[in-house]
Amino acid sequence: MEKLALLSVSDKRGLIEFATALVQRSGYRILSTGGTAKLLAGKGLPVTEVSQHTGFPEIMEGRVKTLHPKIHGGLLCRRDKPDHLRQAEANGIALIDLVVVNLYPFEQTIARPGVGLEEAIENIDIGGPSMLRSAAKNHESVTVVCDPADYDAVLKALEAPAGLGELRRRLALKVFQHTAGYDAAIARFLEGRFAEPDLDAVSGFPAALTLNYRKASSLRYGENPHQKAALYGTFFEHFEQLQGKELSYNNILDITSATYLIGEFERPTVAILKHTNPCGVASADTLAAAWGKAYATDRQAPFGGIIVVNQTLGGDLAAAIAEIFTEVIIAPRFSDEAREIFRRKKNLRLMIARGGLGADSLREVRSVVGGILMQDRDTALGDVANFKVVTKRPPTPEERAGMLFGWKVCKHVKSNAIVYARGEETLGIGAGQMARVDSSRIAVWKAGAAGLDLRGSVVASEALFPFADSLIAAAEAGATAAIQPGGSVRDDEVIKAADERNLAMVFTAMRHFRH
Repeated sequence: MEKLALLSVSDKRGLIEFATALVQRSGYRILSTGGTAKLLAGKGLPVTEVSQHTGFPEIMEGRVKTLHPKIHGGLLCRRDKPDHLRQAEANGIALIDLVVVNLYPFEQTIARPGVGLEEAIENIDIGGPSMLRSAAKNHESVTVVCDPADYDAVLKALEAPAGLGELRRRLALKVFQHTAGYDAAIARFLEGRFAEPDLDAVSGFPAALTLNYRKASSLRYGENPHQKAALYGTFFEHFEQLQGKELSYNNILDITSATYLIGEFERPTVAILKHTNPCGVASADTLAAAWGKAYATDRQAPFGGIIVVNQTLGGDLAAAIAEIFTEVIIAPRFSDEAREIFRRKKNLRLMIARGGLGADSLREVRSVVGGILMQDRDTALGDVANFKVVTKRPPTPEERAGMLFGWKVCKHVKSNAIVYARGEETLGIGAGQMARVDSSRIAVWKAGAAGLDLRGSVVASEALFPFADSLIAAAEAGATAAIQPGGSVRDDEVIKAADERNLAMVFTAMRHFRH
């Protein structure tokens, strides 16, 4: 019996070699369309145009060419059902045993700046997904290929058919994953162009959410060795690893937190993080100077931590960092001298942030029981120019500078969060405690352990002071100014405590919980 293969692809990689092998080694007759047919015929391969096979011409500028019973009947016919076979024969439907289709480049099209709606619409493939899905549905009898990377496996299986059934099942699954992602990309694009009737006008989130990410990497394990893990999406399009061990699950979380934090600063800045929390941050005229101040905040926690800088990391800073054990260092660039210094630490992961440091993600997704939570990423600081002074004494220019610096850091510290800062450097950081006063005590203790004097410092709190105790503790530690959102039922009590201690305090009217 004649074997038919239908080939219709936009991605022509490896096609000629594959089609030649199908014809010469496996005895297939080829059906094809448009540019694919011309390419194959131009290489001397025998090709039957789909329109010739169906007896129906391509119409409507190619919108309709493979949507025909002789195509889909040939794909969907159950070979194990005599009635299906009789109907196919009665209607002149030849069975199609192999389909190779990849789709119009919709995602590449919409990624181009300024692409119009009409062009995007015309790059929505209809016939391709229909053929793929028909073939994948009937994978017990039909081999379906949507990725040129699978050509070699298909050719080997055709020559040794014992493994063909398993391969067909795997390729069918790949097809449905592929078409699901294709449809998700279309839906996301149209969500941005069309108003959904049931779209929540307040939140701006769609009524139905489709997520589709390809696996980028299998990870050795998750947060702990007994947990399996994998990375999905385009993480490695944003970072280039220059050296070191493969990234772990925890490394990737830390790199993400570090990137979001450093994106807050324009001046030369160094941030040191551990378990996604900053443990030392400073800005200065040079990265080397910023490093000294950031590292001074806490000389214990950075062991095995993450370091991120927002300018080229040179040899002087590399030499200083090399004296401690670090898991990951992130920079927009590394000098040759720095690369040479770090090369001696073979396990140290060096990461270049492609396109500069900052954050591309505008929304965050977290799994919960029965579903997911999605929210806008916390990118705002609040209306800085209109932060409200609520105490009798306004902050000095130096205190205001410290407030803004501490506020930027504080929004990246796990709640409850307290940051003591002076100028453009952190002095003590308290994170993740159940009571805010405990975070303040930890920050004070950390500063003392580091030998840092908190007199004249500014204290930043990512959420309101529910009681005066945290503010009083900060004043007793030496803080002369405080920045917080405000909004407590006891604001008057907290303001009174500040005035009694001659503290300047500013309300931002914006909270930055981080759970």
